[in-house]
Amino acid sequence: MILYSQDEIRSIKRSNQVVAKILNELKKMIKPGVQTKELDEYAEMRTAEMGARPAFKGYRGYPSSLCVSINEEIVHGIPSSRYLREGDIVSLDFGVLFEGYYGDAAKTYGVGEISQRAARLVETAEQAFYKAMEVMKPQNRISDISFAVQTYVESQGFSVIRAFVGHGIGLSLHEEPQIPNFGSPGLGPKIKPGMVLAIEPMIAMGDWNVEILDDNWTAVTKDRSLASHFEHTVAMNSNGPVILSLLEEEEKSAFCMKDNPHA
Repeated sequence: MILYSQDEIRSIKRSNQVVAKILNELKKMIKPGVQTKELDEYAEMRTAEMGARPAFKGYRGYPSSLCVSINEEIVHGIPSSRYLREGDIVSLDFGVLFEGYYGDAAKTYGVGEISQRAARLVETAEQAFYKAMEVMKPQNRISDISFAVQTYVESQGFSVIRAFVGHGIGLSLHEEPQIPNFGSPGLGPKIKPGMVLAIEPMIAMGDWNVEILDDNWTAVTKDRSLASHFEHTVAMNSNGPVILSLLEEEEKSAFCMKDNPHA
């Protein structure tokens, strides 16, 4: 497990700002009739324009720059000629390597008008992330994050996916410690200044069991219930956590959302 210096954290933030900018641009493209490969092509083009490299393309053989997961797909959906449809929810998971450091974030969006329950699922994944932020305090432990996510998600009537975890990030895309979204509090490494963590609630409307499709990548809920994914890269400073993958203009609305989820 690596503890990063403030200079290194600033470098990791620069990588995450590339991720944040591109995700923000992709958000504006989400509408019925868009092919998922169009999103991937745009992300790869913009990554090159900004002087970065896609973090996912070629990673363990993954074929694309962007993960696009629709409806019951949880993570690792491969972009294709598939069209987004009115009422879908779609998760975009994206990472880059920029000047030697990695950035990683994910958000789930509605396509056009979505059902009230689907909207609540998406909101719950985001709020679960902020519940995790609340327990990111020195001397708390990694599993306190896990417990906070699970407790909140289950209180809303949803389940947390257990097959995938959050992780450390910085010089590598996936570093220790692993951060499950479930578990008992008070376990694992202590949270310390210098930690940089990708915290990523992955939740389902139904059961938490998972299947992997024949492409050997796309993870779906076994019961085919809707899934939502929300991720930010967070640095732990001496005075608390800082989200590195938020644009400045997003920070105000994000913390408004944290304080008042119905704003």
